[in-house]
Amino acid sequence: MEEIEYEEVVKATENFNPRRIVGKGSHGMVYKGIVQFKENNSFRLVAVKKPSQGLQSLHDNSKLENEIRVLSSLPENPHVVNLLGTTSGEGDDDHRHRLIVMEFMPNASLHDLLHTDENPPTWPKRVEIAMQIARAVQFLHQGKPVVIHRDIKPSNILFDSRWNAKLADFGLAVRGVDPVSRPAGTMGYLDPCYTTPDKLSTKNDIFSFGVVLLEIISGRKAIDACKTPASVVEWAIQLMDEQLLKEICDARVAVPGYMVGTITRLLRYASRCVSENEDERPSAGEIVMEMESWLAKRVRFPVWSRVLKGLVWLRKRKPMMSIGWQTQTRIRCIAEEEGEVEGVGVASGKIPITIREVLADATLE
Repeated sequence: MEEIEYEEVVKATENFNPRRIVGKGSHGMVYKGIVQFKENNSFRLVAVKKPSQGLQSLHDNSKLENEIRVLSSLPENPHVVNLLGTTSGEGDDDHRHRLIVMEFMPNASLHDLLHTDENPPTWPKRVEIAMQIARAVQFLHQGKPVVIHRDIKPSNILFDSRWNAKLADFGLAVRGVDPVSRPAGTMGYLDPCYTTPDKLSTKNDIFSFGVVLLEIISGRKAIDACKTPASVVEWAIQLMDEQLLKEICDARVAVPGYMVGTITRLLRYASRCVSENEDERPSAGEIVMEMESWLAKRVRFPVWSRVLKGLVWLRKRKPMMSIGWQTQTRIRCIAEEEGEVEGVGVASGKIPITIREVLADATLE
């Protein structure tokens, strides 16, 4: 983390010109600008967090200082929006001039992607986002000391230039070594079990993560006064109890056959995460491990078994036909019908070399 001249940030943001505003954090406005870093003599597009002015400024500065304290204690991680530097002014205005310089996230938030974008995310992308968020929470909860975010929600999940999801806004975060503070968070994502300071635990974040999972799968907001029930948790749990899992899935995007098993497992994990019984909630590490396990199985094993069965099918039905485009078409159909991978093809290079060699060399007699 680098100490950056306050004047450098003022220049980069054109004196905090409203045209430079890219969002609002929990403790003020966020501006974009290009800042020079002296350590490696490089220029970089960054996001600058500036506390509010007036009556709100004291509260915002407290959150800003807390975010600096928490993020500066963490190593860089690909699933967390990283702190690049801070600024400080001089004299009596020092506290007001304190700013945070973060890595810039150009593709807005998960909230925007789910609720304002005309093209909602595909199901494979939703699963990828869920995995990346889970890894971010795992990183925080398995750190030394542990960090509890306390404000996990779609508007605090941002996308970088490659559309990787990263957890942001640590204004309410607490470390395991910090003094116990009063409950805080956002309505709809706040754990109902977190009622007093002594109830603070990693399970609070897991509840919030579960709400985000339901939001990713359903496309519904955590709280929507136009719906009955208004809470996505109450609505989804009721449908899961009635075994109506399909009704929970975002109707704007059809669920491909190969994704049904994956989405079903995600819903089951979401149900456990938002359980009223904290002991039933999984840890972030368990979530990541299980997701990695069944996603790996879905891609690596069953589909290739079906590919070989496809070759046998062709041998029996087309005895004089050499393996050509018909084979490729049949293999693609088998893979997609079985629900194992998306868009498997012989020419794509996505299959193991052993299978590719069989397809390249074999002829049917």
